Amino acid sequence: MKQGFYGILPFAIGAAAYGFAFGILAAQTGYPWWGVALMSFSAHAGASQIVAVERFAVDGLVIGSALAGIALNLRYLGIIASLGGILKNVPLWQKLIAIHITGDESWALTMAKNARDPTIGAPFLMGSGLTLIVTWTVSTALGALLGQTMPDLASYGLGFAFTAAFIAMARAMWHGPQNMVPWVATFLITVLLVKLGVESAYAILLGSLAGVAVAALLRQRKTKKGEEMP
Repeated sequence: MKQGFYGILPFAIGAAAYGFAFGILAAQTGYPWWGVALMSFSAHAGASQIVAVERFAVDGLVIGSALAGIALNLRYLGIIASLGGILKNVPLWQKLIAIHITGDESWALTMAKNARDPTIGAPFLMGSGLTLIVTWTVSTALGALLGQTMPDLASYGLGFAFTAAFIAMARAMWHGPQNMVPWVATFLITVLLVKLGVESAYAILLGSLAGVAVAALLRQRKTKKGEEMP
């Protein structure tokens, strides 16, 4: 666990940077600092929190915010499934904790380490996840505390920090050219739905499902082709 706790620190510093920016902007939409901290600890999903706060600031609807957050978190279904081998011999209560504190960065680092050294497993995952959730919670709370006393940064164009965070996280999830077709399908369908007037939260959800369907179809075709080869 200690190895994972320290190994993730370079990524945790990056997460703290946009976590701090998120905390500032969240506070300026009306969230109290303790509410931001509670959200960060209980949800621990940077991208989903960003979208949820943005949606709440636009229409003030909790349902719309929740749907937007759920849509962005669909990728965790695949992440959790990929951890089956690593968490195979771990007690249920530890599995639940590990799943909750796992972030994009800790998952990616653990899987990369495990591919090179199969002895790297649940302790590394939990150690790196613990570092991330503590860093994220503290940085967003500090940002929210500062944001309560600062001018409206969105009026200066700093709302772009949200977009920058998405780009950084999307780049971290890239695994090679084989991802291109599902990514393009998701992007085009989401943009098309938004242009047709579909609420952005639903557009993201439907676009994500379409991308997952395309990826599954491509994988099925690849498996079938492999079975047909002599």
